[in-house]
Amino acid sequence: MGRPSGWWRGKSTPAKVDTYTRWSFHFFSLLEAASIGLPVFGNMPAPRSWVVFLLVCGHSVFCAVTASRALDWTRGTRERPRRTLLALAVATCGVVVVGTVLSGAPWLPADDDAFLVASSLLVGVTAFGAGTVALGTRDRRRMTYVVLGAAAGAGAVSLPLGFAGPAALVTAVIVLLTGGLLTSTAAFSVWLLNAVYELDEARETRARLAVAEERLRFGRDLHDVMGRNLAVIALKSELAVQLARRGRSEAVDQMTEVQRIARESQREVREVVRGYRDADLAGELAGAQGVLAAADIDCRITGTAAELPAQVQSALGWVVREATTNVLRHGNARRCALSLRVTRERVTLTVENDGVPRDAGPGPGPGRGSGLAGLRERLEEVGGTLRAGADGEVFRLTADVPLRSAHDARTASPGDPAPDGPAPAGGEAPGNPSAPSVPHQVREVTP
Repeated sequence: MGRPSGWWRGKSTPAKVDTYTRWSFHFFSLLEAASIGLPVFGNMPAPRSWVVFLLVCGHSVFCAVTASRALDWTRGTRERPRRTLLALAVATCGVVVVGTVLSGAPWLPADDDAFLVASSLLVGVTAFGAGTVALGTRDRRRMTYVVLGAAAGAGAVSLPLGFAGPAALVTAVIVLLTGGLLTSTAAFSVWLLNAVYELDEARETRARLAVAEERLRFGRDLHDVMGRNLAVIALKSELAVQLARRGRSEAVDQMTEVQRIARESQREVREVVRGYRDADLAGELAGAQGVLAAADIDCRITGTAAELPAQVQSALGWVVREATTNVLRHGNARRCALSLRVTRERVTLTVENDGVPRDAGPGPGPGRGSGLAGLRERLEEVGGTLRAGADGEVFRLTADVPLRSAHDARTASPGDPAPDGPAPAGGEAPGNPSAPSVPHQVREVTP
């Protein structure tokens, strides 16, 4: 990541737009120094030309610093640089007056070269200064006032500096046009920068809302399943207590009914959790393509998920879901390819994208992170493996599942216990989509 391309690719889209906007205004400063400062050497004597050149360069640097602080204020990272903006306005007037006087137009028999230097200073320095000052305001009306004031000031100052009336009017009009163009560029740049940040925040908010909605749905399902049963258990337990205090034998029947309802509730909770955690591979592939396309990422899918065992589809569906999340959250991908290759012996899912995360190690080594660790545990339950890592400019995630092992695991599973059967020791393992069909005695927990 030490290369310039790695530094640029490591930035998010809003950060890229922010960097591009800042360096655009820095380029304007270089343009001012090159287009206004350098030509004075061929049109003025050496001692005065160096003074004017240094004045123009100092003004361009001042404009770059002011633009950077104004953008920081736009992003809310610092207070509005009022003093800096006022100082830039005063410095712009000073550079224009001093540079025009040094050009010789007001006090020498002015020739074409002197008027060329004076007019370029009046127009160029005033326009660049006005565009930078306008960057420090968010009100379009105030931006208009800044441009109109700069044009009127340039026209008024040009008269005592030796410009004729028509020349002063032309100078004011040119300052109005160039200053208006630079101000419009500044306003559009700020609008675009804010829009990109707002869109990024909206995408994060949408993701959080989707998670919250899914949590509400899961909580609602659990409430519907457990609410009635827990109420019945509480009533029957209270009834059993009252009967036991009176020495009635019906208390045993009530507690037996409580035990039956508790086991039934356990079975229903397993079904809810299984339905919540199972993932359909075909649906996940279609959803991944839609989500990535909405994020302006070119997504191509090859292969079909038909005729795959349910356990394999569920495990690979979670791989697709986690890989899609990583593509959106980490790196800055523009292309993503999902390939599903099915043979008689095994099925291989490969996800490749050109948005290599910053913390991705070189080579296709194992992935790091809780999300990939959870996927590895899911794949191990069906005998599969997971590999993830960077390979040059490509991040590749590969999930490999042997179909024969998955088929054997499915056929050898004893299935869910009957409602009246003994409850499994240790209860349900959270995060295990296929727990009801795998004996707890032989399950291994990957650290």
